[in-house]
Order: sequence, then C-alpha cells, then structure tokens
Amino acid sequence: MKYGYTRTSTKDKQDDDLQRRALIDTGVDATQIFSDQVSGSKEAKTRSGWTNLEGRLRAGDELVVWRIDRIGRSMIDVVTTVKDLLDRGVEVMSISDGIDPSTREGRLMLNLMATFAEYERELIQERVRAGVDAAKARGVKFGRPTPDAEKVALNLRTVKHLIDSEGLGVVDASRTVGWSKATYYRHRSAVGVL
Repeated sequence: MKYGYTRTSTKDKQDDDLQRRALIDTGVDATQIFSDQVSGSKEAKTRSGWTNLEGRLRAGDELVVWRIDRIGRSMIDVVTTVKDLLDRGVEVMSISDGIDPSTREGRLMLNLMATFAEYERELIQERVRAGVDAAKARGVKFGRPTPDAEKVALNLRTVKHLIDSEGLGVVDASRTVGWSKATYYRHRSAVGVL
C-alpha cells in the first residue's frame, strides 16, 4: 500500500495543497494521505496524524513525503524515524529531495543525514556538559536536596511509636508522615537502626 504524509506549520497557517497534489501525482490515493498541522519541532511520534499513519504501515508499504523535513525538523528525529520505518520494511520516498533508499543515491543521502544527526547529538551533549559545569562553578547543587535531619528524626520517632504503641503496620504508619515504606526503611538504615 502506498501512503502519504503532509505536515504544515501552525505558525504560518499554511495549507497542504501543494504537498497533497505532489503526493497524488506520484500515485498516492487521496484517502491514504495523513496530515498534521503542528510545529516541526515536535517529534513525529507525538503528532496525531503521524501516529495514525504509523499504526497502519506494514512491511512492504511505501511512505511518500513531499520533502524529508516534513517528517520532522530535527535531523535526529528524521533519521531515527526513517531508520525505524526502513527496519520495519517500509519504503520511504521523498519527492523533492530525491531521497529513495532503494537507490544508491538515496542511501547515500540517508547516511549523510545520519552522520550529521550524530554530529548534532554530540554538539547537544557538549553544550549540556558545559552548562552543567558552568552551573556547578556558580555553586548550583544538583540532585535531591539533603533532608532536614531534625524532621527525619521526628518522623522516625513518630512512625516507630505508631508501629510499637498503636499497632499500625509499617505502610500505614509511614503514610501518616508522608513517607512510603521504602523511604522509612531508607532513613532508618541511614541513622543506623536495623
């Protein structure tokens, strides 16, 4: 089965007539064209039209798009989505870009895109590391804040009292102070009580 997909931006309030005409001209039935009008920055899997289409795609089907960037604006998202489709046996063709994985040139284009996507991923990781290092240099603390020792001690005494004197179970006694059973045991072992 031959399917088509169009995406237009919400900012521009474009319609997808140009894309639809191109898909129909390549043999896609108008009833088999799925569309989204959302920002390209949203991952493909979060779009309703794409999700509906992806649920129908089977091995041997062909997906036709007007341009490869209609699948997503992030190169990482596009490459990941196209690779997933190809792994499932779905052919992907982009009309304007000439990307057709069944051809040598199409595979070259996809491999180049994958290389650039990997480069983009590394740049993002580098920027994140630099941001974390800068934040640490400014004194920003990461992770869970250290619990107030006095409050923990009071909660431990309260839970112990409820268990010993009131006959409550660990789960119910812990809930009264807003803890789970695991939190109670974690704090209890941290202060050396077994």
